[in-house]
Parts: sequence; structure tokens; C-alpha cells
Amino acid sequence: MKRSVPDLMNASEPLVMVTAYDYPGARHAEAAGVDLILVGDSLGNVVLGYDSTAPVTLDDMIHHARAVRRGAPNTFLVVDLPFGTYHTGVTDAMRNAVRVIQQTGADAVKLEGATPEVLDVVGVLARNGIPVMGHVGLMPQTATAQGGLKVQGRDEASARRTLEGALALEAAGAFSVVLEAIPARLARLITERLHVPTIGIGAGVHCRGQVLVYHDLLGLYEGEEKKLAKRYAELGKEAREAIAAYAREVRAREFPTKDQSFVMKDDVLGKLY
Repeated sequence: MKRSVPDLMNASEPLVMVTAYDYPGARHAEAAGVDLILVGDSLGNVVLGYDSTAPVTLDDMIHHARAVRRGAPNTFLVVDLPFGTYHTGVTDAMRNAVRVIQQTGADAVKLEGATPEVLDVVGVLARNGIPVMGHVGLMPQTATAQGGLKVQGRDEASARRTLEGALALEAAGAFSVVLEAIPARLARLITERLHVPTIGIGAGVHCRGQVLVYHDLLGLYEGEEKKLAKRYAELGKEAREAIAAYAREVRAREFPTKDQSFVMKDDVLGKLY
């Protein structure tokens, strides 16, 4: 049974959230029993091949979120509002959020930051019945302005800004706040101060939930494991090995075998000569 906003806010066990960007990924996540699925604008990096999330459009998000909803009809679905879709005023933000909810069947939207302008958007959306998940700490959409993809909140000013931003998001009406790439002790303090759930990624064990990117936790990429992620499988390696085995069999004429081939009766074939 799909979780509701009050259910998530009052959950006694840590919440499990994972990203998904397509129908099969969503089916896997729902079958595994996660609490929430996030269609993150990280799809720009992990699915579309961009260098950042900035090029991702609202149409991109809607396209992928619709596929995810078809794959996970019974899981609470959160969809990122991409860069630029909530920065030009509450009217545009409301229009774009409504599009996401109506066209994807999402249960909530997520946006980054806690500037006065963003807080106004959170308040308007929440008052109009659109659940909003906030996001502080490292914010990929504006990472360049933060000095790159770096841990936030290590000095007093940055830590205070992160804490105050999380508190302001709750006050504005956010039902949950993602804490990304901040010191674990700061995340614990924020979690203790907030009444709504915190969802951590690179923020330590004391958050009230955790989120990982689908491709990170399944090991679908080569290279060094990210500090804020953990690989629970090496599917990328297995996929490469499987494709290489297929290629070898094709070149050696070992595939397809009779098991993958269809037959024709001799008398029918004879009439073709």
C-alpha cells in the first residue's frame, strides 16, 4: 500500500528512498519495497549523459516520471523540479508543479535551496495541496555557485546557513528535507531540530531516511566508488561481460542455436526452390 504524506512524516523506522528513471528501474524499486522513489534530475548525468543537471528540462522530467509511475504504481513518487522551473516566480513554479502532478501521477515535487524566493514557492505549493520535499547542503543544480560538488556545512557560516535553511523549509510547509553532502554531526543536529523527516545522502546515519542513486547502488558505472554512496552490486561489470560473451558467440557462429531458432516443414521449404 502506497505511503501517504502523514504516514511518511510519522514513520517510526528509517525511510528508504531510491532514484529511478525508467519503467524497469521503478519495477525493481517497488518490488524491493522502498518507501519512496525519486525521479531526480540526476537523470541528466546518469541517463542522458550531460555533465550536470542544468540542461534537464521539465519535459525530460515528465517523460521519465511517467515511465516510473507505470513501473511503480503503488510507491510514493517524488519528482524533481529541474533548474529554472521554479526560479522565475511563484506563478511559473505553480504552473510547472501542476504539470508534473497532472501529467505523471507524482505524489510530490522536490526543489533545491532555501532562499526567500524558493521559500515563497514552497509555501504557495504546500498551501495549494502540492506536497514539497526540500533540499539543502550540496545542491547540484547550483553547485558551481557553491564551489563545485563539495561537502557543505564544514565551517560555521555554511553550517548555520544549512541549518537555518532546513528550518525555514519546514516552516514554509515542506513535508521532508533532503540533506546532501554535509557532516554527519550537522545532519544529526538538523534532524533533531526538525519535526519533518530528513533524508540523507552523504549526511550520516542519524537522518530519518536515506536516498541513493539507482546506478550508484547497483554499480552500473566504472570508476571509483563515490564517498556518499555504496555499491551493493556490480551490475555494470556483469553487463559488460555478458555483452562480450554474446559478441564472441555471434562471431563464432555459436549463437543463435536451435533453441533460439524456429523451424519450417520440409514440404513447405521444398516448394520455395
